[in-house]
Amino acid sequence: MTAPLLEVCGIRTRRGGIEVLHGIDLDVRAGEIVAVIGPNGAGKSTLLGTIAGVFPPAGGRVRLAGHDLGRRAAEEIVRMGVCLVPERRQIWSGLTVRQNLLLGGYHRYWRDRAGVRADVARPLRIFPKLAELIHRAGGHLSGGEQQMLAIARGLMSRPRVLLLDEPSLGLAPRVVREITQTLEQLRRAEGLAVVLVEQNVKAAMLVADRVCVMERGRIVLRGRPAELLAHPGVRSAYLGKGYEVAG
Repeated sequence: MTAPLLEVCGIRTRRGGIEVLHGIDLDVRAGEIVAVIGPNGAGKSTLLGTIAGVFPPAGGRVRLAGHDLGRRAAEEIVRMGVCLVPERRQIWSGLTVRQNLLLGGYHRYWRDRAGVRADVARPLRIFPKLAELIHRAGGHLSGGEQQMLAIARGLMSRPRVLLLDEPSLGLAPRVVREITQTLEQLRRAEGLAVVLVEQNVKAAMLVADRVCVMERGRIVLRGRPAELLAHPGVRSAYLGKGYEVAG
C-alpha cells in the first residue's frame, strides 16, 4: 500500500476559546476519496479549515507528502497543493465565470500570467457547461452551476488534495450525480486526493473509498462504505430503513 499523501495526526483545534476538535487522525492517499460524515456541529468544517490553514491547530500536526504544514498561512498551503472548496460556494457574484476561475490561480498569477490564463481551458473541459457561461456573472448562475464553478476555481490552483465542504448542499439529485462522477474521473485520471464533507450520506457512500463518522469533534467510526452500511447505528442515524448501496 502506498504511503498517505495527506496525514492528519492528533489534531486539536480551538475556536472562540473552545476546543472543537479533540485529537483527529486521518489519512488520504493519492487517487483516494475519503468522506467525512456526521451531524451538524460535529466539527467537520473545522477539520477541513484546519487542514487548509484557515484555523491554526492547538495541537497535533498536518503533513502533505511528508512536509509539515504546521502553522503555515493558508495561501502557502494552497501553493503546496491543498485547496479548500468552502460550503455554500462563496463565488464572487459580480465577477464573470472566467474572472472567478482566474482568481483560483491568483497565488501564481503575477509570476505566470500566461500559464494561469491558459489553465482556464482545463476546468472548462471538465465542466463544459461553464464554457457556455464563461462571460456570465457568477451571481446569475444556478446553484448547480455555481457549485461547478466553485470546484473549477479550486482546480485552478493545481491541487494535489481537494477539500470539499458540502458540495451537494441544496442541489438537485441529477446535479449531485454529475459532480460525484467528475470527482471519480479526476481521481482516476489525475490521482487527485479528495476529502469530502457531506450531509448527503447516500451520495458520499457511493463515491468514497473510505468513510469517517464524526461526532462532537472526534472520529467515532471509520471504514469502507460497505462496512459502515453493515453498522446498525450508521444505517439508522444517517440512511434510514431499506437503503442499499449500488455495487
